[in-house]
Amino acid sequence: MQMGHLYALDFDGVLCDTCGETAISALKAAKLRWPPLFHGVDSTTQDWIVDQMITVRPVVETGYETLLLVRLLLETRVPSIRKSSVAEGLTVEDILENWFKLKPIVIKEWDENKDELIDLFGKVRDEWLNTDFSGWMGANRMYPGVTDALRFASSRVYIVTTKQSRFADALLKELAGVTIPPERIYGLGTGPKVEVLKKLQKMPEHQGLTLHFVEDRLATLKNVIKEPELDEWNLYLVNWGFNTKKEREEAAANPRVQLLELSDFSEKLI
Repeated sequence: MQMGHLYALDFDGVLCDTCGETAISALKAAKLRWPPLFHGVDSTTQDWIVDQMITVRPVVETGYETLLLVRLLLETRVPSIRKSSVAEGLTVEDILENWFKLKPIVIKEWDENKDELIDLFGKVRDEWLNTDFSGWMGANRMYPGVTDALRFASSRVYIVTTKQSRFADALLKELAGVTIPPERIYGLGTGPKVEVLKKLQKMPEHQGLTLHFVEDRLATLKNVIKEPELDEWNLYLVNWGFNTKKEREEAAANPRVQLLELSDFSEKLI
């Protein structure tokens, strides 16, 4: 039985700060999805939406939700186009606190289709990547120390993300100079993260390895904790990703979760 470590790593908010790119892509996609809503919306309002998107980023589990957030923010700002019953008087703090409840309401009220939003968001990113490669890459950045940690990792590393795999792969290659084999990148469409972790721990080549799962979303770690089958995983919430002070405090009080500093993370992989 082999000894060593396996690290399953989230991508956005753990390895890469994708906040700027995500917010801009979401705005581009929202303008394509709902053109009439953006008639007469000036650049100042659009810049405001991008800024607010960076603030509410911790609630996002999957990229398509960012389109919904862009529209919701716009409806809070421009009453004349308001179609949602929850937009009036809604604050960023309300969104951070209640997005889990708000999301199904706006999807129903706007008669939206999740799969179509996922497809559109991917197409907008593809177009930006293809027409302005340096601009798209420049809107992302790897967190300090992460690049060397990945390059010199002595552990077995997997990427487990809700991002579409092709974008994670492109960013790893271009920003970190790292190529991770495609079979080690579990992206959008590969199933819930808890199922990916179950699959990884059952692989014969992983028997005897110490298992680690690193996330920036406390809700995802809570889903893992609910599964007795995953009790062997060491769970970490990073303190540099897309989460809130309240979530970090809650994680610190949870015996299954370790709060992780960026410097400690880099040392662990190497």
